[in-house]
Order: sequence, then structure tokens, then C-alpha cells
Amino acid sequence: MRPATEALIVIDVQNDFCPGGALAVAGGDEIIPRINALMREFRVVVLTQDWHPADHASFAANHPGAAPFSVTEMDYGPQVLWPTHCVQGSPGAEFHPGLATDPAQLVVRKGFRAAIDSYSAFFENDHRTPTGLEGYLRTRGVERLVLAGLATDFCVAYSALDAARLGFGVTLLEGACRAIDLNGSLAEARAKTLAAGVIWAA
Repeated sequence: MRPATEALIVIDVQNDFCPGGALAVAGGDEIIPRINALMREFRVVVLTQDWHPADHASFAANHPGAAPFSVTEMDYGPQVLWPTHCVQGSPGAEFHPGLATDPAQLVVRKGFRAAIDSYSAFFENDHRTPTGLEGYLRTRGVERLVLAGLATDFCVAYSALDAARLGFGVTLLEGACRAIDLNGSLAEARAKTLAAGVIWAA
């Protein structure tokens, strides 16, 4: 069992990010057995869940004429316009049925504000609006984080960067993640997180 100062953060293992989903990550469901096994090693386990209203600004469908995966400018900077996914209360927003959710003590829902996207488990994409996860981890005495889930180059990497910026020690388990790799996004995420002090492990 890991020390109580370490937490496992499982990012967005939801139906829409797994094969057959609206924004499927290739092999997204392959990581679930390992994540389930990892949960048994940690005293602190947190799940995050993308939780978008149907009119969310990051959906290409809400921008007439915009193609999915194109980029637009928001108040907070560039924003990829995604296929509609993880809509609140929809089957796609549910955790993958293979994921063991009982070991988690906290579920953090993010992206529920219509005007701003939220990749990170810690902040919305303006890098200012908190999800509350930092406070939870601090009050539980957590100092180090291990990250797993979907997708490596977006929600996992953004979470890792924010965690490092907040002063947590961070390990990203690449083998327990899968990437979208949109126009070189995986290499970019790797470079940025390594520069921030994030450890990449198999």
C-alpha cells in the first residue's frame, strides 16, 4: 500500500472517450484493468469526469460551419472545437462500465460551465477558475500524485502541469493512459510536462 501522502488521480475514463464513443481515444478501454489494479495500492483515489452542458462552447456543433477538431479563439486563448461529448446525464458521460468506481473517495466533475472548457482536474482552461481538487488533496495531506486516464496529451497533461505548478510531485503513468495525438499534441505535451518536472513512467 502506498503512503497516505500519495494519491491516484484517474482522468476521464468515460464511455465517450473509449472505443465506440463520440470522442473515442484509440485503445482507451485497454488501460482499465491496470487502473483498477492501481486503485488497490492507494489510500487516496480521485476520479474526474467531463460533464458538459449541451450548449457547451467547446462543441463544434455550437459554432455554425465549424468543423470538429478545428481551433477557435476564446476569451482564455485557443480552443479546439470537439465533437459533442460527455453531455451531462448522457450514457457517453458515464464512467466506462469496466472501471471500478467504488474505490474512489471523490469524483470531480469539470467542464460544466458552458462558456469555458476544462481539461485539467485542477483548473478550467482560463487557468484561474479552480475545481476544488487542490483543497481536497491538501486537507488529506497529499503531496505526490500519480496520474492515469484519458487522454494523455489533453486532460492528463493539463492536470499534470497544474499539479506541478501547485507544488505537488507528479508522475504520469504513460502505460495507464492513451493519447489523441492531434497534430503533434502528444510530443508537445511530453515536452511541456517534462520541463515542468513531471516524471513520465511506464
